[in-house]
Amino acid sequence: MKHINVLVDEGAWITPYAEMLIAGLQDRGLYVSLCTDEKELSDGWLTFLLGFTRLVSKEALAKVTHNLVVHESALPEGKGFAPVAWQILAGKNSITVSLLEALPNAADAGDIWLQDKLELDGTELCHEWRKRQGELSVSLCLKAVDNYSQIIPYKQEGEESFYPRRRPADSELDVNASLASQFDLLRTVDNERYPAYFNYRGKKYVLTIEMASSSND
Repeated sequence: MKHINVLVDEGAWITPYAEMLIAGLQDRGLYVSLCTDEKELSDGWLTFLLGFTRLVSKEALAKVTHNLVVHESALPEGKGFAPVAWQILAGKNSITVSLLEALPNAADAGDIWLQDKLELDGTELCHEWRKRQGELSVSLCLKAVDNYSQIIPYKQEGEESFYPRRRPADSELDVNASLASQFDLLRTVDNERYPAYFNYRGKKYVLTIEMASSSND
C-alpha cells in the first residue's frame, strides 16, 4: 500500500482540512499519516505540506518520492507568509493557488504541478475565505493523486517577490481612517488569535467582526 504523509503545523487552522484530505486519500485505498513535525514523517510515496511554516530538511524530503506544498500565489510572485491575507489587503479577489514541489533550503521555489483559482467576492471574512482556501487545497492534492501519471511539472518563470510573516501589529486599525477604507484589513483578522484593535486616548481597544445573519439584522 502506498504511504502518504500530510504535514501541518501543530494547532494550525488548516488541520480540519488536512483531516479532510486524509479521509479522501484513505477512500482511495492509501495509507496516510498526519504529522506535525518532520521527525514524524514516514518513508513512502508523497508528503503534502499544508500550511506548514518551516523549511523541511533535505533528509526528511528524501523519505518520499515527491513533497508537494500548497501555496496561494501566482509563483514566483508572492512567496513567503500569509499570501491570501496580503493579496486581500491589496484588493485582489481572484487568487492563484499553486501546488508545487518542496525544496530544501528554499521556500516556494520548486516546480509547479497544478494551479487553480480561489475566487472571492470581496465580502468574505477570515473564517469564510479560509474555508474556501482549505477546500481548494484538498481539491488540488487529490487531483495530483488522481492524475499523477499525467502531470508534467514546470519551472517557475518571472520575477519573484516575498510576503513577510504577519504579526499582531498588522491588525491595528487607524482611528482617523474610515471603516470602508479598512474593510479589507478587517477581512484578514482572526477574532481569536489576532483580532483587530486600535489605540485611542492612551488605551488599547480590541474589535471583533462577524457578518450579521441577514441584511435586516
